[in-house]
Amino acid sequence: MITAILVVRRWRGDASVAVVADQQVVAATPSGPSKGVTGFGREFFTGVSFLLRGIGMYARSPRLMFLGLIPALISGVLLFGAFAAMVYFVDDLSSLVTPFADEWSGDVRQTTRVVVSVAIIGVWLLLSILLFTALTLVIGQPFYEAISKNVEDKLGGVSGEINVSFWRSLPRSIVDSLRLIALTVLLGIPLFVGGLIPIVGETVMPILGAMVGGWVLALELSSVPFERRGLRFRDRRRMLKRRRSMALGFGVATFACFLVPLGAVLVMPAAVAGATLLSRRLFGQPDAAAR
Repeated sequence: MITAILVVRRWRGDASVAVVADQQVVAATPSGPSKGVTGFGREFFTGVSFLLRGIGMYARSPRLMFLGLIPALISGVLLFGAFAAMVYFVDDLSSLVTPFADEWSGDVRQTTRVVVSVAIIGVWLLLSILLFTALTLVIGQPFYEAISKNVEDKLGGVSGEINVSFWRSLPRSIVDSLRLIALTVLLGIPLFVGGLIPIVGETVMPILGAMVGGWVLALELSSVPFERRGLRFRDRRRMLKRRRSMALGFGVATFACFLVPLGAVLVMPAAVAGATLLSRRLFGQPDAAAR
């Protein structure tokens, strides 16, 4: 069991809060690259299993998980409307970003703009999924905190648990979400350009998009259990990087579920539960009930 080392810091110039020292992040993380111990594939599918186990917990606690559907449904309706509007205007957008094609022959111009339209839809879909997660976590923070805490309590709880009120944690959650969205936009630019390349755009780019989306989802969804331990964005990024293949397995599986119509709304509560299991594994804490 990890011995909690607590220090007191100022949080954004406001009241002091207890947070886990940075040294504990290092102590909780296995030394050396994990690939050499378990292999990328095994770690990846272990990450996938956390989502599947979260879905299993979802089925066994329908009342609690139903509460998690409310903020997901609100976010889903808002972003679906935005996505539908984008699809409606995608021809105008493709023409706007390809003014150089105006003088080309009809077939070449049309083909070029169809490819650009597909690339725009792909990048927008990626951004919509990640924005959905960020927005849902902000709206439903009390719901997802309850789901995550329920999972932790069943598995032994958290030593030195830190409770920060919703209103005090809200600004930090928004800043972290905006930071991740900005990172995704920057990564989305090369994905958009790559999507314009024949063959590569239809094969390699979707895979890279899923990997990028999966990594960001793992960072976003693990925010709740990390906040409970008083840890910040830089801490969870550092720990997830040390077990990158496991984090990708969980994130990519979640990303794939979110691509299914209504999948994001239905799976979101289970994904929070799965991210809590993933976080407990990262901290070397029990992530399965004792038999």
